[in-house]
Amino acid sequence: MAILNIRIIGDPVLRTVADPVTEFGPELAKLVADMTETMEDVDGAGLAAPQIGVSQRVFTYRIDGVEGHVINPVLENSEDYQADHVEGCLSIPGLAFPVRRFRATRATGVDLNGNPVAVEGEGMLARCFQHETDHLDGILFTDRLEGEDRKTALRSIRNANYDAITERTTTKRAKTVGSSFGGSSSGGASSGGASFGGGATT
Repeated sequence: MAILNIRIIGDPVLRTVADPVTEFGPELAKLVADMTETMEDVDGAGLAAPQIGVSQRVFTYRIDGVEGHVINPVLENSEDYQADHVEGCLSIPGLAFPVRRFRATRATGVDLNGNPVAVEGEGMLARCFQHETDHLDGILFTDRLEGEDRKTALRSIRNANYDAITERTTTKRAKTVGSSFGGSSSGGASSGGASFGGGATT
């Protein structure tokens, strides 16, 4: 297993719709293991494969002791919404805003062995599933913002100082990239926000 580089906003892979997984075997198992280790290293709540440069429909998650992965996920969302909660994203370091998400989500798909998976969640878990599946569709959480929050987010990303923020984040992460298990395996999304692949931003 290895800790991998996390792609930062501006990388085309983050705006590409990921391909369904069609081959199951050692390579997929290694991808899931590396994604899980990378997510834990940066104390993220979730991570989607495009965030480490792999355009396949896979995400890992870890919320309040509930963890796992879903391949080729399909979401069934509730019709109602949960209270807006601050989200961050490992691919958009330094920014966090309240995002509107459905209250509950049922994620179905398969695991790394091709066995059916179905996970239901509310609150942060539902939020994580929606955030990560957005990544697989080339959508970032900033795309979900409206009004002044959206203007502020886009202004911050365009700001020359934002390049310095991403550079510092990349340099900090690079100290563990390529190593084996360099992060905390406890925790998950903090109460102040989640760095999903998205919580508080890391």
